[in-house]
Amino acid sequence: MTEREPTTKEPWIDPDDAPELDEYFFRHAAIWHGDKLIRPASGTLTKPGRPRLEHPKRQVTLRLDADVVEKFRATGKGWQSRINAELRKVLGI
Repeated sequence: MTEREPTTKEPWIDPDDAPELDEYFFRHAAIWHGDKLIRPASGTLTKPGRPRLEHPKRQVTLRLDADVVEKFRATGKGWQSRINAELRKVLGI
């Protein structure tokens, strides 16, 4: 029996499914007059993703006892944020 090859083709995307260009798009689009840029684009079109946080979290590696991790994981989604909240309480911050 031969092994099945994985599909590597990207799925076809219908161009009619593209979002409509609304007022926001045109308000933040770049304005050109011939080959001269009058106003550069602004907004999320040039700055994709989330806005930067004033106090972003830092990723760290931390070793915790297995039973502590399991107890927090058992509380469901957001367990890492709950660990952060508990640490803040203990530290008084």
